[in-house]
Amino acid sequence: MKRDSLTPSILLVYTGGTIGMIENPETGALESFNFDHLLQSVPELKRFNCNISTYSFEPPIDSSDMEPHHWARLVRIIENNYDRYDGFVILHGTDTMAYTASAMSFMLENLGKPVILTGSQLPMGMLRTDGKENLITSIEIALAKQTDGTPMVPEVCIFFERELLRGNRTTKINAENFNAFRSFNYPSLAHSGIHIKYFPSAIRRPDTTKPLKAHYLFDTNVVVLTLFPGIQESIITSVFRVKGLKAVVMKTFGSGNAPQQPWLINLIREATARGIVIVNITQCQSGGVEMERYTTGRQLLEAGVVSGYDSTPECALAKLMFLLGHNLPVDEVCRLMCTNLAGEITINDFYHTNQ
Repeated sequence: MKRDSLTPSILLVYTGGTIGMIENPETGALESFNFDHLLQSVPELKRFNCNISTYSFEPPIDSSDMEPHHWARLVRIIENNYDRYDGFVILHGTDTMAYTASAMSFMLENLGKPVILTGSQLPMGMLRTDGKENLITSIEIALAKQTDGTPMVPEVCIFFERELLRGNRTTKINAENFNAFRSFNYPSLAHSGIHIKYFPSAIRRPDTTKPLKAHYLFDTNVVVLTLFPGIQESIITSVFRVKGLKAVVMKTFGSGNAPQQPWLINLIREATARGIVIVNITQCQSGGVEMERYTTGRQLLEAGVVSGYDSTPECALAKLMFLLGHNLPVDEVCRLMCTNLAGEITINDFYHTNQ
């Protein structure tokens, strides 16, 4: 359905999370409260020269319970309302926000409007909440236009503590402070100070000749395996032999290195030969995988392991689930894991030369 007004409009979607909670005076526990109360806590929203519509998950979902079918629900809401709104702001719990943002970046192919996820570390009803500033600024960013009238930031993003970050480049780093998120391998898309300063060279632009294409399929037969000194053969064996397993996100050392144990390489080679996709990402917060750099990494490459470049763990996992959900051949999944689909990885000359 098309919009019926020239007034800018935003759809505000509340999924759950700390931003929409209130403290129970008897138990001290945080409990969800009505979305209308959330809006009443932010009277500044009435000062926006725009129409703000709301949609609330009933009941609200703690972000630790967020599943791929909830990602699909969010994408369905956006697809169904895409022509009616200038942008979308999603209020979401912080614990799995980076997973949701990563998944939606692939599900909303050729997105041409802002989808901003935000939340808070303190509930909106508390005096020192960070939720009010996060919400107000997210709406302002979602409304922002370039001089030609196109959206300033047509991406799936996370806004938190003054920084607008590409969703699939973001990870949660802090459970205590307001600066809960960081994008280690990609710059901010905007910074909020006295003014909101945008960085156009960092922002992706859609192909204006193509429409939005929404995707909904996922396959969750994926596991994250973190290598560590002393890891036992029996552990790796049990992981690779999980019934129905289709892919592994393997977190290695440094620039993509693993122990030079013959049994480990043999198990990896056997797994990839059976069609299990193994993606190599670094345990380091910053930097990426370069498997050609050292012998310890080269042996993984020769055993059939795919480079995850500088992908975050959240994004690598979501991307694998997304690709596997479309029943693509293993070779195609591997190829697309090495392809920058939504700005999620940096493929420089080194990678082009050696992959």
